[in-house]
Amino acid sequence: QVQPVESGGGLVQAGGSLRLSCAASGRTFSSYAMGWFRQAPGKEREFVAAISWGGGNTYYADSVKGRFTISRDNAKNTVYLQMNSLKPEDTAVYFCARRAGSGSAYRPSSYDYWGQGTQVTVSS
Repeated sequence: QVQPVESGGGLVQAGGSLRLSCAASGRTFSSYAMGWFRQAPGKEREFVAAISWGGGNTYYADSVKGRFTISRDNAKNTVYLQMNSLKPEDTAVYFCARRAGSGSAYRPSSYDYWGQGTQVTVSS
């Protein structure tokens, strides 16, 4: 069973940076695409970024394109989300998840195992 565990969240001023990490157990980690989503209070969970199993393909929400970078280190069973030029509207709980199959990378329903999330708060 794969259990992602996120870390790296915190409080940062607008314009600052954070790097989130997602460590996933299981010997088959490198066989799966992974994604990051976020959920702000009172809002639905939304797609942030995704990466293919080998790291060669990446996908981003328009709202974070050019500011966030997703990467992975399969030797460490870890996925990263580098977040630069943070804005107050980036404030949310950020979740890491494993993509279950060939469904859309942009939809939460395409992912099966989810972490508990890490809080990111950006002050203005």
